[in-house]
Amino acid sequence: MSAIEAQRAELAIEGMSCAACAARVERALNELDGVEATVNYATALASVSYDARRVAVPALVREVERAGYAAHLPDAAPEPRSRSGLRLAVAAVLTLPVTLLGMVSALRFDGWEWVAFAATTLVVGWAGRPFHRAALAAARHRAATMDTLVSLGTLAAYGWSATVLLAGLDADTYFETAAVITTLVLLGRFLEERATRRAGDAIRSLLQLGAKEARVLREGVEVVLPIEDVVPGDVFVVRPGERIATDGVVVDGAAAVDMSILTGEPVPVDATPGTTVAGGTIARDGRLVVRATAVGADTALARIARLVTEAQAGKAPVQRLADRVSGVFVPLVLVLAAGTLAGWLLFGGDASEAFTAAVAVLIIACPCALGLATPTALMVGTGRGAQLGVLIRGPEVLERTRRITTVALDKTGTVTTGRMVVRGVVPLDGLAPKEILRLAGAVEEASEHPIAAAIAERARAEVGSLPTPASFASRAGLGVEAVVDDRRVVVGRTSFLVERGVAVPAALDAAVGDAEQRGSTAVAVAVDEVAVGVLEVADTVKPTSAEAVAGLRSLGLDPVLLTGDNERTAGEVACELGIDRVLAGLRPDGKIEAVRALRADGQVVAMVGDGVNDAPALAEADLGIAIGTGTDIAIEASDVTLVSGDLRAAVDAVRLSRRTLATIRANLFWAFAYNVAAVPLAVAGLLDPMIAAGAMAFSSVFVVTNSLRLRRFRSVRA
Repeated sequence: MSAIEAQRAELAIEGMSCAACAARVERALNELDGVEATVNYATALASVSYDARRVAVPALVREVERAGYAAHLPDAAPEPRSRSGLRLAVAAVLTLPVTLLGMVSALRFDGWEWVAFAATTLVVGWAGRPFHRAALAAARHRAATMDTLVSLGTLAAYGWSATVLLAGLDADTYFETAAVITTLVLLGRFLEERATRRAGDAIRSLLQLGAKEARVLREGVEVVLPIEDVVPGDVFVVRPGERIATDGVVVDGAAAVDMSILTGEPVPVDATPGTTVAGGTIARDGRLVVRATAVGADTALARIARLVTEAQAGKAPVQRLADRVSGVFVPLVLVLAAGTLAGWLLFGGDASEAFTAAVAVLIIACPCALGLATPTALMVGTGRGAQLGVLIRGPEVLERTRRITTVALDKTGTVTTGRMVVRGVVPLDGLAPKEILRLAGAVEEASEHPIAAAIAERARAEVGSLPTPASFASRAGLGVEAVVDDRRVVVGRTSFLVERGVAVPAALDAAVGDAEQRGSTAVAVAVDEVAVGVLEVADTVKPTSAEAVAGLRSLGLDPVLLTGDNERTAGEVACELGIDRVLAGLRPDGKIEAVRALRADGQVVAMVGDGVNDAPALAEADLGIAIGTGTDIAIEASDVTLVSGDLRAAVDAVRLSRRTLATIRANLFWAFAYNVAAVPLAVAGLLDPMIAAGAMAFSSVFVVTNSLRLRRFRSVRA
């Protein structure tokens, strides 16, 4: 029997009003055999991993319904039109006169209590109906939620007042308290919904940036098709100013492509035949003909959105603590409210004072802010990261960024371009540099080695078309030779020249030594058994790498350069970047050992790399950061992916992660401190229930608004 792979599903949950609800749904799902689930109160989504052999999606939905809530696949039902705005408007209009009549005696008239009774009945009974319905559903399942507290508080105030009025008792009424509490809670819920929607705007806007149609070539004719009808292999046209329909490779044309929606980079990238382009990016000028390579859920844009959504579904350790507190908080509040009522009555307080204090306890202690503190900050932070080309895999990554002390940087492709170029030509025998390049380039054009490609590219740029060589021969790792224009040309190491019968003069050895001293690879060239020059070939440092290293230092991190190159070449690059510590000559397993050695030395290590050989070290490090221009295996092994090749994005990643974590901690501090400070005041009778309702609503709006400040996070690349 083959191994069973876990299936993943996402369920939209309806009816949750606080973190206690989310905890209840999560607990119900996790009790199913073969199911692991996390429920995000802010997004109202359950992310479920399940064994398809033991449970199916309908069973997941039924389990949520048994817990007292509704569930459906996100696309299985249209988003219900919220009536919270209408309920709030009606409640506000009716609450205003009730409040004025209850608090300003000069406005009262004969029978005003009946007017207050009628208006409050509508406010509590119709506008506040969602609270009562949810509280009743929770009670049927022997549970208590935030709605339980609000419902009990408002019904208690309303019921007391109605009893006093209808029975003709000589006691105070609290119609305005019931109406104001309902209205303020509705206001808080309305503002909370709006702010939470804004928290998820980044990912929604990212997905909406995809093209809706494509100009597909059919027998040389442009046919406009919906993007859903485009398949891999289709060739489509992109006109100046249009969005590229889907991921692909340019087969004709040239344009400057704005990649900012994926990478956060403001500078367009030149696209020419052979360039890989991503769907949703914009061809600012020029016409492109592109062959589609990925469509739909396989595009870079869709994968980014999926990674961020999965990250938002996770839970940081600090959030799990908040969830546990929220899960037991509501029952404790109910006990505390009952104890407050009994305590006031036992110690000589009148019924009115006892009742007011108990209602204040019920209202002030609603744990809404606790449930919103972490997920909203995580939503905004990861969404902003996606806009800047920084993909954070999960909330636990945030904790690691706070602790890292050392950044290990792979050299090739990370701090350098990973692309060899000819830095210079040193002539030795009177042959002009261009002629040396022409002859060497003609020979190297037949080779597939990266150094050969660099020499051939520079030669074509200098002299144009190159002659066709004859009698081409290659020795792996040593060099190549061929006949060009009836002249025998040998290109490679000095040892290869000696092997081919070429005398090596002192000038050649000196030129090779000078090139290596500068961190370049020296390639000797001989024509007709005479050494004629040396080509200096090197991988160039990215223009922004030095700034990135300085930025990492400013964050209190110590950079270390890891490379398989020799010490001289690595030292040259490190000197240019301002890095003091270099570990050179490392094999892939050597990079793992280097990371382990740094950790054994008490350092918390982040590893930044891009290649297959970096993947083991990325996985070994406390925090793995992959350059998105690298290989898929490196990206899979990482905790953070930088979509662009700019190392400064690593600075953004650390800064944004730390800022997001700081926001979460500030939110949780406020949520806990608010309850710790306010509940004793309510128990002591020093907090009016209406003020309690306002403070409770404000606390929820505060944590969401505080999280939204992350939308203003600015990249160092701006």
